Amino acid sequence: MEGFSVRLAIWSEVGAQASAIREEVFVREQKVPPEEELDEEDVFSIHVIACDAAGTPIGTGRLLRNAHIGRMAVRRTWRGKGVGSAMLLALVDEARLQGFTRVVLSAQYHARGFYAAHGFVAEGEIYKDAGIEHVTMTRALRGAELQ
Repeated sequence: MEGFSVRLAIWSEVGAQASAIREEVFVREQKVPPEEELDEEDVFSIHVIACDAAGTPIGTGRLLRNAHIGRMAVRRTWRGKGVGSAMLLALVDEARLQGFTRVVLSAQYHARGFYAAHGFVAEGEIYKDAGIEHVTMTRALRGAELQ
């Protein structure tokens, strides 16, 4: 297995790297309009950045102030190697440390199985965001639980 690391940071530390990954995954691969990908929440969020052994950024995600996890993106060559799982668990743990009792995310419908495998449960109807089917998913948090 190839090595990688994840760390939490603020936008001023990782904004350029996170933006590049999100541009690659959301705008170029998934054809999300650039104006829909960026928003004012980045500066208020806690971000996770994953880097390969050489320090090259390979994945990102964020935790908003309302315990909403979003903008999860992993570069294509790193998908299926545990990067998304490591980033998601880091954000869930951060939400727990901040005192939240539940986290919410808007999962792209094709990725719902990934989130379900990490304890998230679908709620509500399928809807479109930026032309892509999504479903709201939630996960309850408990104090001693680390997974």
